[in-house]
Amino acid sequence: MSLGVLVVAGNHFIVRGPRPTADEARRLARRWTFIEIGSGIRATDPYGPWQVSTKEFRENLNWAVIVAGPPAEPVQQLLAELAVRGVAIETLAPAPRAAENQPQ
Repeated sequence: MSLGVLVVAGNHFIVRGPRPTADEARRLARRWTFIEIGSGIRATDPYGPWQVSTKEFRENLNWAVIVAGPPAEPVQQLLAELAVRGVAIETLAPAPRAAENQPQ
């Protein structure tokens, strides 16, 4: 199983699962950033093969996706360590928003 980090501004999640596509990463970030208090993150969440992990070795991280930034200083340090090891770090552009008030 693959292991990576999903960065959402000042927060980050260590994730077990394949490197997500841009759309998948945004969906996971929304889900895990706005969970209901007390509900936790369950392995049975309907979000594919991804699971948040609470204890991993950073040496085992092999992907990183920055959904929103800038990352907090400790996460910047982690990303720098990953970059030195040659781990590709993908920074997503902001998601396109539906145009509001467009003429019909």
